[in-house]
Amino acid sequence: MPTIETTTQFEPRFNADGLITAVCVDAGDNTVLMVAHMNADALRLTRETGFAHFWSRSRKSLWKKGETSGHTLRLVDMLVDCDQDCVVLRVDAAGPACHTNARSCFYRRVTDDGLQPVAV
Repeated sequence: MPTIETTTQFEPRFNADGLITAVCVDAGDNTVLMVAHMNADALRLTRETGFAHFWSRSRKSLWKKGETSGHTLRLVDMLVDCDQDCVVLRVDAAGPACHTNARSCFYRRVTDDGLQPVAV
């Protein structure tokens, strides 16, 4: 049986593109709000400022969530998985997290009949 990783050093493992997956979860009710990617700068800025920053793969640029909309994500807590290749950001959201203006990007369920809306 594998042993549980017990290191106390935060040593994020970025992929070949220099990114780590970030899952954003509402700190109050644990709703999954969005998933994005962070490079080393985004991770550093998130920790330094207390607000979520990400790397846009499409725009190839760093961005602070809510910098234009005001829908920021204030960091409450950061968790890292056992392999240190994914983080969970527990956040307080100032408005919708999704660019569609939905509270969460995960507002549809996959069914045999296609996609169906869910309340979030």
